[in-house]
Amino acid sequence: MMKKALITGITGQDGSYLTELLLKKGYEVHGVIRRHSTPCTDRIDHILSNAENKGRVFLHYGDLTDSSNAHALIREIQPDEVYNLAAQSHVAVSFEVPEYTAEATGVGTIRLLEAVRQSGLPIRFYQASTSELFGGLPETAPQSEATPFYPKSPYGVAKLYSYWITKNYRESYDMFACNGILFNHESPRRGETFVTRKITIAAAKIMVGKQEKLSLGNLDAKRDWGFAGDYVEGMWRMLQKNTPDDYVLATNETHTVREFAELAFRELGVELRWQGAGIEEKGYDIKTGRLLVDVDPRFFRPAEVELLWGNPSKAEKDLGWRRKVSFQELVQMMVQADVEMFTR
Repeated sequence: MMKKALITGITGQDGSYLTELLLKKGYEVHGVIRRHSTPCTDRIDHILSNAENKGRVFLHYGDLTDSSNAHALIREIQPDEVYNLAAQSHVAVSFEVPEYTAEATGVGTIRLLEAVRQSGLPIRFYQASTSELFGGLPETAPQSEATPFYPKSPYGVAKLYSYWITKNYRESYDMFACNGILFNHESPRRGETFVTRKITIAAAKIMVGKQEKLSLGNLDAKRDWGFAGDYVEGMWRMLQKNTPDDYVLATNETHTVREFAELAFRELGVELRWQGAGIEEKGYDIKTGRLLVDVDPRFFRPAEVELLWGNPSKAEKDLGWRRKVSFQELVQMMVQADVEMFTR
């Protein structure tokens, strides 16, 4: 019998890759979308329009701020697996809308967990957790499942609640509920306001004469960047185990924002030369001397997370999961996709 999965956040980066993976594995996929006056299904339109997926992908209107909707969806769909990927997921924006972030990203999880619990069905539940839980304290790196949490944003704090309530429901009600503590994972489908995509879009637009320069925040911030397509397989593997647990998914490498920018421009045949320090630092085309990158204090967070570097050894051992796409391949993939977009 065909397994059924319910995905909140199906129109996001991770939701689109997870949908592709589950369809390949023979699932029937149900996704929750919020109602918008303009279409918001860009990342999954190719899936919806594929004739092979007819009768296997279904979209339902809903929102994690509505508990009655969560109960109705679980009752109607009766899924085998639930993947809670929906959130207000932009860290910097969470400082602007802290209350909404808490409501959607934090309390939304308990609404969904409670709907699953009250259904009485043997549903397996995946909660999308985040490396932002750790707060990037250098002395804790590389961060693992045993690393103490120290979130430094409203987003991180909301995700901390979601992490602990998922663990609490697992232990209190014997639910099959897992937290995936995923470090930064990117792709050509990443939202355009996230720093990696901001860099690759800017590099592509600068090369075709559609943008003057790229303005960034903290160039020294270090992140453990992987490919989203690799990480959704880890999510799925967590729900196939005999017993539920929590896992870090990461590459065990860390790179600065500066390095990401260097690689992105190098992919387009441009080497950057850096001058200055702090907010005065600037990146120039080494051949022409043209200013390509500068620092804008507006893009610094109120509380900076300096270093995220994950240790995925537990997931590698227990799940047989490993990242496949290297950091360099990831940057290359993203730059090439954005160049294609702006040269069509």
